[in-house]
Amino acid sequence: MNTKPIIGITMGDPAGIGAEIVVKALSNEKYYHRAAPVVLGDKERLQQSLKFVEQPLKVRAIEDLSEAKFKYGVIDVLESDIPGISDVTYGQVSAVAGKSAVAYVFKAIELAQAQKIAAIVTGPLNKEAIHLAGYNQYSGHTEIFAEKTNTSDYAMMLAVNDLYVIHVSTHCSLRQACDKATKSRIKKVIDLANEVVKTYSISNPLIAVAGLNPHSGEGGAFGTEEIEQIIPAIEESLAKGMKVMGPVPPDSLFVRAKKGEYQVMIVMYHDQGHIPVKVIGFDEGINTSIGLPIIRTSVDHGTAFEIAGKGIASAASMEAALNLAIDLAVNKERKE
Repeated sequence: MNTKPIIGITMGDPAGIGAEIVVKALSNEKYYHRAAPVVLGDKERLQQSLKFVEQPLKVRAIEDLSEAKFKYGVIDVLESDIPGISDVTYGQVSAVAGKSAVAYVFKAIELAQAQKIAAIVTGPLNKEAIHLAGYNQYSGHTEIFAEKTNTSDYAMMLAVNDLYVIHVSTHCSLRQACDKATKSRIKKVIDLANEVVKTYSISNPLIAVAGLNPHSGEGGAFGTEEIEQIIPAIEESLAKGMKVMGPVPPDSLFVRAKKGEYQVMIVMYHDQGHIPVKVIGFDEGINTSIGLPIIRTSVDHGTAFEIAGKGIASAASMEAALNLAIDLAVNKERKE
């Protein structure tokens, strides 16, 4: 009888590198010692990726989670009933690929909400493909998880080399991102960051909040968002006893983190966090959604259409996401 946490891994867009990095990660037996992995994806697409690993693995389709064996050497996969998935051309955007990628995520969330799986690790999806499939309301995984779990206060977090980067806004225009940097939103994200410090047992509890403008506005000379929104949010959080500082000028935020001044950072928009994280560790970074009632981690890269099907994709980010999902699931189980 399985007593290890069941980890649901969504394959992502079948036209991308998702199947390849899933197979490469699960070719490492260590994950089966710590957890019970099951893939939500396409059997044939996964089998096509077996040629990229040295171990003699097999893929086994199951119709229900109860059929899973969770044994190393055989990858259990829950398939969707969407036809044409395995015929999708690598590297090409298609509605079928988008529809299937979303279907895997929907099913994983359903299983997590029913407490049949302990955590979800998501492979990369393509936003253009999911929009072609009719899911125009979603700009990415985070929004799907928030809607399906009825979560209003959530945020995207990137993690790499013991640094944790939480975003006030993510997939929106830069103009919209400025409007989203409000006192109320920043306070909510600080609250979420405070929970991260506790949940992840982070040794340095200090939370650094970035400014929005160059030099954090330079006293209003380069913008007033710091004075009107960010500083009041920080002050109110300090009054509640949280360890928070800022606004830190964006151009020195990561320099100071690398020197060990803090580990947890709040950034105001997508690229303010993503660019430095990917410079620090493109292959090792992970993406996770915080504030959700279920555990979700993800690779911190896209579908990489340009190399899909070639066998050269790195599984490092998938492995990092798996490790974190397992750690979080085990810690949650211990607390319960």
